[in-house]
Parts: sequence; C-alpha cells; structure tokens
Amino acid sequence: MNLSLKQLAIYLSLLTIGGGAGWLGSRHFLPQNRSFQQLKNVTAASPPQSVVPNSVSGTNGINGGDNVNFIATAVQKVGPAVVRINATRKVPNPISDALKNPFFRRFFGEDEQPIPQERIERGTGSGFILSQDGELLTNAHVVADTDTVQVTLKDGRTFEGKVVGVDTITDVAVVKIPENKLPTVKLGNSQNLIPGQWAIAIGNPLGLDNTVTIGIISATDRTSAQVGVPDKRVSFIQTDAAINPGNSGGPLLNAQGEVIGVNTAIRADAQGLGFAIPIETAARIAKELFTKGRADHPFLGIEMADLSPTKKQQINQENNLNIKQDTGVVIRGVIEDSPAKQAGLLPGDVIQKINGRPVKIAAQVQKLVESSSVGDVLLIEVNRNEKIQTFKVQSGTYPKR
Repeated sequence: MNLSLKQLAIYLSLLTIGGGAGWLGSRHFLPQNRSFQQLKNVTAASPPQSVVPNSVSGTNGINGGDNVNFIATAVQKVGPAVVRINATRKVPNPISDALKNPFFRRFFGEDEQPIPQERIERGTGSGFILSQDGELLTNAHVVADTDTVQVTLKDGRTFEGKVVGVDTITDVAVVKIPENKLPTVKLGNSQNLIPGQWAIAIGNPLGLDNTVTIGIISATDRTSAQVGVPDKRVSFIQTDAAINPGNSGGPLLNAQGEVIGVNTAIRADAQGLGFAIPIETAARIAKELFTKGRADHPFLGIEMADLSPTKKQQINQENNLNIKQDTGVVIRGVIEDSPAKQAGLLPGDVIQKINGRPVKIAAQVQKLVESSSVGDVLLIEVNRNEKIQTFKVQSGTYPKR
C-alpha cells in the first residue's frame, strides 16, 4: 500500500501500542506516571488494582509505596506473630519390634548391641501468637505426644514452649511461652466468607521459614467426611493458597491481614487444595484448652448423609428404609445408648430444623451442634414417613477415643 511518511509513522505507532492480538490479552499496562522499573517491583501475586479494596490497598491498590501491595501490608502486620514450632517425640522403633521375631534375630549375633526400643521423631510446624504474654495457637498434630516444644519467633528468639492442651477432635492445640510484650495477630470473621475472596497463608512449609502464599477462598463448610478426615469435627475452609507440611498451625488471612482460619496440611495427596479450621472454632477451643486443659464437644450419636436421588436409593436398599425425599439431611444410623437414641430418633429420619433453624446439608447440622454446649437441649424437627415430628435431644459429651 502507498503510505506517506506521516501515515507510516502513525501505523507503526499503533502496532507498538497494540502489540497484536496475541499480546493485548496478556500485557500489563502501566498506570499513568508509572515506569517499567517501578512495575518490576510489584509482586506478581498482586491482584489487578481495580479489584483491590481501597480500605486495604490505598490509592490505586498501593499502600505505603510502590513496593508494598495489600499482600505485603498484611504480611508485615501479621508476620512477626507467626512462629516456627519444632517438636520431638519418642515413637516405637520398628526394627526393635521386628527383632523380637526369631526368624529375623538369627541374622544378628547374640552379643550385638541391643536395639533401642524407641526412636526420636522430629517435626516442624507453625503457630501464631494470640496474646502478648505468650499464648500460642497451633494444630494438635504438630505438638501431639509431647509436653514441650521449641518455639522460634521471626526475630530469631527461641523459647521452650509448654503444651497446655491438645484437642484431636478439631486438630487444635495451645502452647505457652515465657515472654511478655509479644506481637499478636488480629482475629477476623470466617462466618461470611465468599468463594473468590483473597486468602493469604503464612507458615514454614518444608522447613522454609516465613513463607507466604496467596490464593482465594475456594469453598466453605467442607465437612470432615468430604475432606477425608471423618474423625474430626470441623467444617473446613477450602483454599487454593499452597499449604504444605510445615504450614500446619499457621494463619490463613483475609485481605485486611486478619486471621480467618488455621491452616492444616491434613491431606498428603491434596494438590492445589488446602484446608483451614475456621477461626471461630479454633479460638473457642483454644479458650477452653487454656482455661481447663481440655475441650468438651457436644455429642448426639447420629450418622448423617446429604440426600440425592442416587443416595436415597442406596440408603433405602442398604437399610430397608422408605425415604421419599430427594434432598435434605438423612440420619443413616443412631448409636446405641446415645442421646439421639434415648430421645427417639431413628435411621431414615430426615432432619428439617434444629432449634427452629432450617438445615439442608450435614455441614449445617454439624456446625449448629458444635456451636452448642454439652448438656444443651436441642429441638430437632424431622420428617418421618412424610410426617413432621419434633424431638428434644439433650447432648452428651463426645466419647473419648
């Protein structure tokens, strides 16, 4: 085509700005008066500035200078209160047990040095400081089977921590260190989380101290059964922020730098999935552990399942029942001599309400029961053979295992 020099210059300028269809969708355009050098200093994990709350990030998503985005601000606020916890415990030595078998023993001389009956196992986890006088929260599996742990602060100070209480049912534990005027975290609210919100995890994964990962809230109210840990009593927060061994016990933060959950690496096969204990559950259990050294959990004695047409058919066949509803929370089984059994609940009952509050999934039932206290009377409305009935169930104490 015939172009004047002026037209050619304009055409080339447009190509440079647009970059073609392959570039336009992936390039990062600079805000007005921002240089390329300044852009390099903004973390790749920073969200688009248009979606960062001004209350968090300040003008144009930047708070405190070009090098600090809302993630860095949250981490600077909370990081000093996140600790590394090193635990050691004695476990049976499998070699010693094997050598009790004469078949294996004959390969070793009788004069050989005796094999130790126990071996030392070492593990690393995370935790965070709740109070200035040294109260810490972490996961139960981080400090299980040990009375003391080594706690290291971000500034390098190390203390011997006393394990005050452990609750395996919720995987929450508390530790006390002998120090005052410590940095603390701010607790947030996990009750109204929406999938898609930002989530920030801080901890020591794989022994790498003070590691920060970023993601979103992927889902809420994941039941213990869904997560694959049916022995727990927690409705988990699901996130795609990387949570690996060593992250356990560290905080999950919202965009404001408030703790909304306790990270727990409970699924070794989880890739791209992480789970956290809601902070309301963790804080309540922590308070009980610090107060009396244990946490009591209300217990009804029922096995539940979320209904679907396929699930309904399966339960009916396996238990010789005649459930007609396609949705809801069905009682699959009732434990003998349990509060539910004594109150008159039966397999096949479909739970409609608890204390007047409608429930549609098992996670809601679990949350309502767990938020009550041992000894409380719960009004449980059920659909039994197309008739609505209400039962008064006085919760007991969760049996010790």
